[in-house]
Amino acid sequence: MTNVFLGMQFKHPEVLYALFLLLIPILVHLFQLRRFEKTAFTNVKFLKNVILQTRKSSQLKKWLILCTRLFVIAALVVAFAQPYFANRDIVKTEQETVIYLDNSFSMQAKGEKGALLKRAVQELLNTVPEDEPISLFTNSETFKNTTIKSIRNELLQLDYINHQEALPAVFLKGRKLFSKQANSIKKLILISDFQQKEALNIVKDSTFSTHFVQITPVNTNNISLDSLYISSQDASAIELNVLLKNSGVPTQNVPVSLYNGENLIAKSSADFNTENTTEVTFTVPPNTIIDGHILIDDASLQFDNQLFFNINKAEKINVLAINEANDNFLQKLYTEDEFRLTSTPLSQLNYNVISSQQLIILNELKNISIPLVNALKSFKQNGGSLVIIPSKESNLTSYNELLRTHTPWSLQKLPNATEKRITQISFSHPLFTNVFEKKVTNFQYPKVTVPFYVEKETATILTFENNAQFLIERNNTYLFTAPINTETSNFQNSPLIVPVFYNIAKKSLQLSELYFTLGRENAFDVQTSLGQDAVLTLSNEKEEFIPLQQTTANKVRLTTNEFPKKAGIYQVMNKDIELQKVSFNFDRSESNLQYHNLQNLYPTQTHTTVAQFFEELKNEQSVASLWKWFVIFALLCLCIEILILKFIK
Repeated sequence: MTNVFLGMQFKHPEVLYALFLLLIPILVHLFQLRRFEKTAFTNVKFLKNVILQTRKSSQLKKWLILCTRLFVIAALVVAFAQPYFANRDIVKTEQETVIYLDNSFSMQAKGEKGALLKRAVQELLNTVPEDEPISLFTNSETFKNTTIKSIRNELLQLDYINHQEALPAVFLKGRKLFSKQANSIKKLILISDFQQKEALNIVKDSTFSTHFVQITPVNTNNISLDSLYISSQDASAIELNVLLKNSGVPTQNVPVSLYNGENLIAKSSADFNTENTTEVTFTVPPNTIIDGHILIDDASLQFDNQLFFNINKAEKINVLAINEANDNFLQKLYTEDEFRLTSTPLSQLNYNVISSQQLIILNELKNISIPLVNALKSFKQNGGSLVIIPSKESNLTSYNELLRTHTPWSLQKLPNATEKRITQISFSHPLFTNVFEKKVTNFQYPKVTVPFYVEKETATILTFENNAQFLIERNNTYLFTAPINTETSNFQNSPLIVPVFYNIAKKSLQLSELYFTLGRENAFDVQTSLGQDAVLTLSNEKEEFIPLQQTTANKVRLTTNEFPKKAGIYQVMNKDIELQKVSFNFDRSESNLQYHNLQNLYPTQTHTTVAQFFEELKNEQSVASLWKWFVIFALLCLCIEILILKFIK
């Protein structure tokens, strides 16, 4: 318990009960009994030399001595109670401090005294008391209930990472690091540059106070390699477009270099005038394996000056079309440069080739035999993709026998087949990713004569004008509810047929892209057959790890998320055999050096340097100890009493 007396507070307030000792000198002075002594006088003439004291002066001396003794006792009691002056909210309860230190890539930028992160770490080490209990967390590390002294080496070796926690996640993590003690004073301190890449979502919580230390660079100019894509590809060349971004003043002649391994194969320059983005185009030969990286020279941030990519040996996707209808549209869609199309009538089907396919299309079969149902069931279990286009004369019993093996669907016949328009497109479905720039409203809708419907409701890709389903999908099984031959439909002449069938085939084998982004879930397929208990690994000269993988008969799907940690080119290895290469790059969201203005939004909670904040916090929490002054006052009262006794007669 902390008592307050005349604005003062006491470390040991229970000692103040000793003030009752003041009653002792009071009682002594009030009831003082004096023994009279006889003094023999030889001669009465000496009585003339006696100085008579008046009753009034005698009483004054007694009261002065009483006061000095009371002051001495009171001062000593108060001194032992250890009085002090301080902010009552600071000293009345236990203090808890949680610090968030942003170590994302943008903290590499240079401030007045060096890199933002390194300077923040140094000021923490210099201003936070070494033995003061704190909790500190970054985007990658958490130190709970520790001291600056204990984590000094970890802070000095703290590295930049490509991931920055969103502010709501920072508040949630900070709240968890506080104790559940209700009457403690809790402070959450956020040290960051507070980029504008996300909305400033400040979480208000009455259980702790939030303080912002916003440190920003002196120079906000930065040029970054944003992305890379293939703009065109033919038999003579591949055109690579590199997108660059500038977050500062306009600049000219920024050198951009293209490497294949360690060999410089092309060089260009980029100019930023009034625009913040620009593109540079490189041309490379087709059918060439390239372990490439793009490089620029920019002194601001380093992580976005290099972009890795791979052009691997072209892997063709195996497509098997089993036909009882014309397959000319498939021959046009699945060209030899990207696909390996095998087209066969049902009567000539070689069942042995089914297991080696990535996509099988049942093109208007009238009946699906039991052996074919069993073969397709095994094909689906091994991760294959299946497209089912019914015939107007389909045996629905055999179709439903196939559908029941891996879907909840049941295909039923309509009483009357009627012509309907396809008017609704599920733009959010993966088949239409990057196909439409915006939702189409004036589309020339194809028409289809519809003989069937699906009994079970499911996710729809294409829908008729009466909300009936035309194309549905589940676990890479695609079902049309009507034939699409030219006699019953104009769907083959519609622009929709290209993205639908092309992307169905592309999704059946997810070949690795030019590069992937670290910190996200990335998935790609490797065409290979693994033995029992065999696994694929990803490795380069710095790290090696086993990614999550799903093995089927003729391919392995690899999924990366938490690993790898570093940007670069990695080999996909089956023991000592390299199957292909794949590239990973850091997220470029940290490259834009634009910041929120917290000084305007939260002026009383925002500080510009770590040292400034902790100096203010130290002053706020400072305690002015007074016990020495009371000891001095007691000694002074004793001296006064001695003087009174000596000089006042």
